[in-house]
Amino acid sequence: MTIRATYAVMIMLSAPALAVTAHAQVFEVNGAGDLQAVCASLPPMKPASPLISYPYQAAINRAAAEFDLSPDLIAAIIRQESAFNPTAISPRGAIGLMQLMPATARDLGVNPHDPEQNIYGGVAYLRQQLDRFDGQLDLALAAYNAGAGAVNRYGGIPPYRETRTYIDKNLDSLAQAMPNDTQTPVTQTACS
Repeated sequence: MTIRATYAVMIMLSAPALAVTAHAQVFEVNGAGDLQAVCASLPPMKPASPLISYPYQAAINRAAAEFDLSPDLIAAIIRQESAFNPTAISPRGAIGLMQLMPATARDLGVNPHDPEQNIYGGVAYLRQQLDRFDGQLDLALAAYNAGAGAVNRYGGIPPYRETRTYIDKNLDSLAQAMPNDTQTPVTQTACS
């Protein structure tokens, strides 16, 4: 099995000023492109820089605070979904920055054409997926991309190349948002 370098991806739920011990799911990608969870020992890590700024930063920050998620994670998803284009419409009809399907936007009570409401709705939907899949970011991202039904049907990440690439690109984007000194190589340990 060929393995790429494994890095910890720490999802900051709050932004304390001091280094914190990381509590993270760590994955490695094998030669077939499959994500595999690994047990790891992570040194204390500094939070992502508050100096990073994205388009729609204020709306991202508000939604991040309300739904207890990292602004960098939200920005990674927006970058992947629409490249920060608020008027993006997919061939399947997904709308806006976070590419909400019309029915999902209706269920969430948001106007998908309004950038701030689109972000709010997308983050609310991501939080639903994280709660549904016990905080497992890879499964929540898979559900955001392919639907929760597909994740349930396959008992994990669906075997769709698009979904696997989507997860990988979001995690890569999130890792790149972290300061270089936080991209610490992981020490693998025995799982308990």
